[in-house]
Amino acid sequence: MELELAALANVAASTVVSGMATAGWEGVQRAMGELWRRVHPERADTVVAELGEARAEVLVARRNGDEQAERELVGEWQARLRRLLVANPEMVTELHRLIEELRPSAREEEPRAGSVTLIANGSGHSRITMSGRDINITKG
Repeated sequence: MELELAALANVAASTVVSGMATAGWEGVQRAMGELWRRVHPERADTVVAELGEARAEVLVARRNGDEQAERELVGEWQARLRRLLVANPEMVTELHRLIEELRPSAREEEPRAGSVTLIANGSGHSRITMSGRDINITKG
């Protein structure tokens, strides 16, 4: 279950961080604020403010071509969302809904040249390894 929560948090974090740099930014901010208000209303305003700060970082990173900074932001939001899900497993459905709401439809946005979309589902004792770039796996 922990791996499933981590995977869901990763997809959600990637969706949120990507959405920060689009015209749909207000929708990202609203959706994340609503999510936090359901489980931690006392922290929701802080999270919304931190999203604004993260958006500024994403915009600078994209302008400078700094993919590492963007990956780090995804990692930060993934950790937050994973902790939220571990403490509130009933929010899994809400997070799936948030992802679908924020993910642009195929009609709205065509994939950018050079972009990669990876989707994987696993269960049981599955091991999924995905990469958009070089990957080396050694079994130890």
